[in-house]
Amino acid sequence: MNDILHIIDKQRAFFKSQKTKDLEYRLSLLKTLKVEIFANEQVVLDALNKDFKKSGFEGYLSEFGLVITELDLAIKNLKKWVKPKRIKASLLTFPSKDYIYQEPYGSILIMAPWNYPFLLAMEPLIMAIAAGNTVVLKPSELTTNTSNVISAIIKKVFPKEVAMPVEGGVEISTQLLAQKWDYIFFTGSTKVGKIVAEAAAKHLTPVTLELGGKSPCIIDDSIDLKLVARRLVWGKLLNGGQTCIAPDYIIVKSTVKDKLIEVLKAEIIKRYGHNPKESPDFPRIINERNTQRLAELLKNTNVVFGGEIDKNDCYIAPTIVDEPDLNSKLMQDEIFGPILPILTYDNEDNIAHIIWNLDKPLSLYVFSTQTAFIEQTIKKYSFGGGVINDLLIHFGNYRLPFGGVGASGMGNYHGKYGFTTFSNQKPIMKRGNWYDPSFRYPPYKGKMSLLKTIFKYFG
Repeated sequence: MNDILHIIDKQRAFFKSQKTKDLEYRLSLLKTLKVEIFANEQVVLDALNKDFKKSGFEGYLSEFGLVITELDLAIKNLKKWVKPKRIKASLLTFPSKDYIYQEPYGSILIMAPWNYPFLLAMEPLIMAIAAGNTVVLKPSELTTNTSNVISAIIKKVFPKEVAMPVEGGVEISTQLLAQKWDYIFFTGSTKVGKIVAEAAAKHLTPVTLELGGKSPCIIDDSIDLKLVARRLVWGKLLNGGQTCIAPDYIIVKSTVKDKLIEVLKAEIIKRYGHNPKESPDFPRIINERNTQRLAELLKNTNVVFGGEIDKNDCYIAPTIVDEPDLNSKLMQDEIFGPILPILTYDNEDNIAHIIWNLDKPLSLYVFSTQTAFIEQTIKKYSFGGGVINDLLIHFGNYRLPFGGVGASGMGNYHGKYGFTTFSNQKPIMKRGNWYDPSFRYPPYKGKMSLLKTIFKYFG
């Protein structure tokens, strides 16, 4: 505890020195971070492989490459982002010039998850530093190899008073959350997100919560099912299904369900072989506890493909479950693994019955060529973000904000949205002195009619 308090005190003192607000200082840190990350490319990919048996290609695609993109974006645009933004003035406050200043919050706590341990630790770190904050980063204790690499990189690049990793389990997380921060950024489960929000509320600390939920994928009968299967197998099985925006379950038109199951089976075999356990491209579940959790979800279900489990190897085969009970744990809990339940619909009321009986999801996906059906669906349901006729790829566009709604999270980030998240939007009005009408000053007798006219035409 004393070490944590010492780190926070040093970072608060350094922030008050105004050094982190220096643009060139921020840029120098980001450029040094980029050099160090590139120098550790293979170390990072090896660590991900040790933690998940994740292939180098998948590690680069879903983590390393996205981090470099975020770094390049910040370095290229930071000078533009930090400039005060001129805002149109109001005639009610004439004469004035109005601005929004980007002000760092101060001391930031970032709590990273285990499922994408490098990406989801480094991306918010980059934008928090770019915005001029100091950071304490808590990497996940479940991905020890990747967390050790993250900590080594941060310690080499940043002075302790600017950014510091703090490794440990639940006890360390509890100690960190007990402190007063200027901002908390958490990525993880909805259950833990509630704990973070409760701790933050005690100090009125603003938070961003990047959570998850049961993200549906709706498939009608107008789309090429082979194309759907190709994209669905990739999106569902990336990282072994341990992706917060992975499709949690399928709602498919009943007339094409059997065909969809057959093409999904064929696609899984095509990509991972008859025994995915032997594929170098199929990751493992993070630990035995989560493997056991997934095994429990499969009990008393109609498994029509896969279902093989090796708890010692943290292996769950790509698995398809046909028509699970909506009240089962499989359909009540976020799956976060390579298990794909398939439900059917005959009309749009069937879809609504399923989706509206669950919390608002982080993502929603629609496969269809029917414009009216697509538009109605994305407007009808509340969710964090989505894709039409593909999966996951909205995460890859830094021009789009990424975040949840309701139980799937609050706040967003990515690209400039990340910089904005870690910046207080401080409005400043610079008032002119050359004109000062006496209207607003007492006495007010006889001015009411003019006041109403001003608000009517100039408000």
